Amino acid sequence: MTAQTRAWAPRQPQPQPQPSQPQASALLRHAAVFLPAAVPRQGRIAFWSPDGDPLPEAGASGPLTVVRPHGSGIRSRTVPSVAFSVADALPLLLRAPRSPSAHPATRAWGTAATQALTLAARGRLLPGLTAEGVDAWRAGPLDADDIAHLRAVAAALPHEGYATPLAGRRPLQLPEPEALVRAFVDAVADSLPRTPAAPVAAGRPFAAREAQRVPGIQEWAAQVAAGADTGVGLSLRLDLSSFRLFDEAEPEDTRRAGAAVVQVHSLADPTLVTDAAPLWAGTAGAGFGPRARIDAVLALRRAARVWPPLLRLLDQPVPDALALSDPELGDLLGTAANRLAAAGVVVHWPRDLARTLSATAVVRSTAPGSATDGTAFFDAEHLFAFSWELALGGDRLTPGEMDALAQAHRPVVRLRDQWVRVDPELVRKARKRELGLLDPVDALAAALSGTAEVDGEPVEAVPVGALAALRERLTAELTPLPQPAGLKAVLRDYQARGLAWLDLMTSLGLGGCLADDMGLGKTVTLIALHLHRGRREPTLVVCPASLLGNWQREIEKFAPGTPVRRFHGGGRSTEDLTSCEGGFVLTTYATMRASAALLAEQPWGMVVADEAQHVKNPHSATAKALRTIPAPARVALTGTPVENNLSELWALLDWTTPGLLGPLTTFRARHARPVEHQQEEDGGNEAAVARLAALVRPFLLRRKKSDPGIAPELPPKTETDHPVSLTREQASLYQAAVDEAMAVIGESEGIERRGMIMKLLASLKQICNHPAQYLKEEHPRLPHRSGKLALLDELLD
Repeated sequence: MTAQTRAWAPRQPQPQPQPSQPQASALLRHAAVFLPAAVPRQGRIAFWSPDGDPLPEAGASGPLTVVRPHGSGIRSRTVPSVAFSVADALPLLLRAPRSPSAHPATRAWGTAATQALTLAARGRLLPGLTAEGVDAWRAGPLDADDIAHLRAVAAALPHEGYATPLAGRRPLQLPEPEALVRAFVDAVADSLPRTPAAPVAAGRPFAAREAQRVPGIQEWAAQVAAGADTGVGLSLRLDLSSFRLFDEAEPEDTRRAGAAVVQVHSLADPTLVTDAAPLWAGTAGAGFGPRARIDAVLALRRAARVWPPLLRLLDQPVPDALALSDPELGDLLGTAANRLAAAGVVVHWPRDLARTLSATAVVRSTAPGSATDGTAFFDAEHLFAFSWELALGGDRLTPGEMDALAQAHRPVVRLRDQWVRVDPELVRKARKRELGLLDPVDALAAALSGTAEVDGEPVEAVPVGALAALRERLTAELTPLPQPAGLKAVLRDYQARGLAWLDLMTSLGLGGCLADDMGLGKTVTLIALHLHRGRREPTLVVCPASLLGNWQREIEKFAPGTPVRRFHGGGRSTEDLTSCEGGFVLTTYATMRASAALLAEQPWGMVVADEAQHVKNPHSATAKALRTIPAPARVALTGTPVENNLSELWALLDWTTPGLLGPLTTFRARHARPVEHQQEEDGGNEAAVARLAALVRPFLLRRKKSDPGIAPELPPKTETDHPVSLTREQASLYQAAVDEAMAVIGESEGIERRGMIMKLLASLKQICNHPAQYLKEEHPRLPHRSGKLALLDELLD
């Protein structure tokens, strides 16, 4: 803006300190007007009162010439004012849009200040020279949205905000609001970089507040100004109509891949767009202005600095279209489009260009006619093919289409009657589709979690065929079962769901772990399962000796007439095993361990391990013996599937579903360590937790009494701590055990030391229970020897 407002003579030329809070609030109630200067940063914001109200004593006061309505015309008059430099006025103006009492003119200039700061924050600052050759920053380059915002501010500017007449004009003439707003934005841009430290760091030109003449850069400044003041913008429209899938006969760097058609659009009216050819032919209309072709060439030259292939257009009489080679088209698909966009040139691709070409890792069985019931699913010889499959918009490509894509040497191909953008990585996957073979454990893990690892990176994995059918059955909603015939009980809803789940798992030959809280009826649920299956072979129940009687009573109560035999004690015989068709055989863990070979010879319809935490150590003789007993279905019952570490979970599920989690060492490395590390670090490998949960969830059903809808008729569990003292005998044994063990522990190390510590803890627990348990007395005297036993007697009374 070259024309200046009338001279304004402040009484004090130096900037004043920031006004106080009351002064600032008072100033905002008055009208603000911008007074531009030849050097943008020297412009000022003046506050004046249209109603003649007194102004607060802040800033530099002085007379201000304004134009006011007078009768049927206008006239100028001089009013008092308070003025600030643009830099000093910014804090005041930025408060105005949020102040309800601010004058509309001041509020509008506050909005302009916000827009100016936004442009600066986006780096929209250009260096240049004033008409007198003085260094000055200005806002730019501005895109169509920036211009639209500034125009909106100018349109909302009340008359009081631009009431100062232009200097030397007769008759009186007011500045154009749009030009005045643009001059203000340039003044802000010229003020912001000039901090007190800037001249020290960068030299005085373009850094010092004082005017600096910079000789020798006029031509450079003119080019910068031409780019900022251009009235048109450019875009490139990609035309791929002559493009073919691939033609190996043509050299890759010279064959035509398409064309980039130059489009010109008006910055004043973003809806006005034309190709360059009509503009050069003079048929595009007058809406682009007389400098449109010059501005377009200048914009093209600037764009060529960030993408050199555009230089070829400057050699053409009409820069209308640029023939593209394959590498150039690929460059536009990559970083070149971003560089051009930063320079103000947008690349428009064909509307039917599909960007939905995707690759998915697919897992399928290699065995023809694979069953979907899980039987022998985890055999080591049962391998699964792992390969890439490509899809367009969710529809899988045929092998022939993938072969054609694998041979494509171009970044865009014509596929299924549409243009498809091809990522080089997808071409690589099309060329090398086979990823190898997966064992059953990895295949099921991929199917259930939906992910698999390829070259150490997680990728989406999709099962197909029999594996997909198995996953669908494992994850589908459970189908309710009718009440089993012969069951003399009404199952609660959650027990019925447990029955349906156990039936699903055992019918698939996979087994499962029912891990409900104690008291939720795991025993009756298992009895219902036995009756529902209706197999001729008996069900073997392995449990602690203390539960043998409970199992027999529960069976006789809920399934009267069902044969039940105990295989336990010195008088046990094989007749107990062979004379129980369709019934239950009950045994203990100790008996099972001693008679494992005999039990393994019998045909069982199902084997149940109650209180299965007894076999949570896979290396124990009991766990090893249990694994030798074959059965088409295995069920573990426990209220505590994991007490110390995830190896216990592996022990249970590897018995119910052998091979599900792979070898223990693999499970520890792949799942247990990452998950246990996540728990220790509180926020570690969450992906490992999710992966293990997805794999285990179908094979373990756990409900708690506190879960919503689970046994609401049961009263809440009440826990009360009762501290008791050790008797004199207990205290003496306790101290002796500690002294003896610590002497040994102090001289041991490694696994021996850890074993001694565990032995000590077990001994102390027994002493606290009752000395007779620790001393292993055959005929103990119970009274007056244990505080815990005395309290138990009291509670029972």
